[in-house]
Parts: sequence; structure tokens; C-alpha cells
Amino acid sequence: MHPKKERTFVIIKPDGIQRSLVGEIIGRFERTGLKVVGMKFGMLDKAKIWTHYGKDDAWFLKKGTKIAEDRKAAGMVVDKEPIDYGKDIIRALEKFMTACPVVSLVLEGNQAVAVVTKLVGTTEPTTSDVGTIRGDLTLDSYQIAAVDDRAVRNLIHCSDTVENANNEIALWFEEKDLFNYRVVADAILYDINLDGILE
Repeated sequence: MHPKKERTFVIIKPDGIQRSLVGEIIGRFERTGLKVVGMKFGMLDKAKIWTHYGKDDAWFLKKGTKIAEDRKAAGMVVDKEPIDYGKDIIRALEKFMTACPVVSLVLEGNQAVAVVTKLVGTTEPTTSDVGTIRGDLTLDSYQIAAVDDRAVRNLIHCSDTVENANNEIALWFEEKDLFNYRVVADAILYDINLDGILE
């Protein structure tokens, strides 16, 4: 596969929908030269969310142990096993991600995964750099999400590796929903000799 054909997966989450940021977010991706090759608007399947995040018991135990320790340190009650606190992370995501319809995207372009990751920013909005989507457009944090016992509202999910992008695209899209096509911008971004620009 040519590098310009790399694909990545994005979900504009319910907070992005409810705050009418879909156009702003897609515009940021398109302005870099990434091309939308697949798009869906609709409700996510709850069972697929667990497959999508793909966490195992070791991950749940590690995260849950940290949550239990943080709760103890804060003088809060620890009333369940650490693994259950870990599973609560995905339960909260399931509740959040199915609160309303979302926009799912497949984007294509050179180093699409890395470019989208850079544009989106780190998972926690308050520590994301200025200029990133999360850094500019929202202010949620792990701290307030933990206090409110909910998922972090960070506008977007994006694939973090090419392998994960391929798996997530296959989970949420059928091949018939993805399109190969050229846009005029492809010439300036990728044509080796810029053939055909001058008349």
C-alpha cells in the first residue's frame, strides 16, 4: 500500500455532536489534506464498544487497582473489587458513547494515524496542547470525570496505531461503505511532477 493510502478511524463523540462541532472537527482534518473515505451518522452498538476498546482482565485489574488506591487516598469508600473498578471505565464509555448518535469517519492520507493523533491531542483535554482539537475546543479533565463518576468528554476517539485503525475500521465499517476517489488537492499533495497544473 502506498503511504498516501494509509487510513485511520475517528469517532466524533456525543459531546462533539451536542456542541455542534462536527463541521469544525472534520474541517481541521480536511485542511491538513486528509480525505474522508467513509462516514456514518448513527447510534453505536453497545456490544461493539467492548470489542472496540478490546481490554482484557489484566488491563481492568491494573486500572481498577489504581482507582481503588486513589479512592482510599481520598478517604472514599472502596466497595468493590479492583477489577470491577477497571470494568467501570468501559461501562462509563459505553453509557457515554450511546447517549446520542455519533459521527464515525475513515480518513485517508500520508501517515493518517499520526497526523490525526497530533491534531486531536492527548486523551485528557486540560493537558492537550493549544492548537489541538481537544486543547482548543473542550476543558474536561480526568479529575472532574472521576469526581462525577463518568467518562471523560474529550470530543473524539481516534486510532493510536495503524494496526488498531485497521481493526477499528473493520469493526465499524463494511468494505462497501469505503470509497476510493481523487480530489483536486491530491495533485498538489502527491503528484510527483505536478503534471497538468499548467494549461
